[in-house]
Amino acid sequence: MSPLGRLAATIAARKGADPDSSWTAKLLAKGPEKCAEKFGEEAVEAIIEAVRGDRTRLTAEAADVIYHLLVMLAARDVTLADVEAELARREGTSGLTEKAARG
Repeated sequence: MSPLGRLAATIAARKGADPDSSWTAKLLAKGPEKCAEKFGEEAVEAIIEAVRGDRTRLTAEAADVIYHLLVMLAARDVTLADVEAELARREGTSGLTEKAARG
């Protein structure tokens, strides 16, 4: 299993855990809205580092974004497998064609 798969599995396992035992459990216990807010905060931090051009800091922030994205998805019962299936569905389709199909 890839590191991303292991991370998603860990997040799923923490879903019902005691919020005092884990940061992930604490975030999930606060609900989907708080998880989305944290994802947004981390995304902004990644954008700032992308603009600054610090590769090391951008890498760290990108890891935070991915973690918080997976937490946000878990809060709404969307799995990494669901996202991978959607990516597979889009594979081989031009981004321009896919975007036009959305209307």
